[in-house]
Amino acid sequence: MDKKEFRVLIKYCFLKGKNTVEAKTWLYSECCEMSTKRGERSGRPKEVVTDINIKKIHKMILNERKLKLYEIVDTLKISTERVHYIIHEYLDMRKLCAKWVLRELTFDQKQRRVDDSDQCVKMIKHNKPELLNPLHSVII
Repeated sequence: MDKKEFRVLIKYCFLKGKNTVEAKTWLYSECCEMSTKRGERSGRPKEVVTDINIKKIHKMILNERKLKLYEIVDTLKISTERVHYIIHEYLDMRKLCAKWVLRELTFDQKQRRVDDSDQCVKMIKHNKPELLNPLHSVII
């Protein structure tokens, strides 16, 4: 039985006032037992948000920060919506001044900023007398 015939029977049950459970029971008893599960279909797989595609997109963006969304779409043959979803939800990036950047700093980036700040404070403490001398800072 094809989809159209199955829909006709469902509509018949609806018009007779049957609820979904009654309709399903009637269809199984009156018609040959059929599966309501979806079978395999030809064509593109439904799910394209895979680890492989996420890694590919991440690598492409890291190699070229000014990469356009449609360039990724053309390369990977994935819909614009899915590429956008991967970039924003999985890679946590957004477009800023025509470049893809992370929304938040990673732990390593935050630690590097703390380390750089500590080094600056140590340099200031070590060279404090020279920094406070007004004659030393005059450029000739």
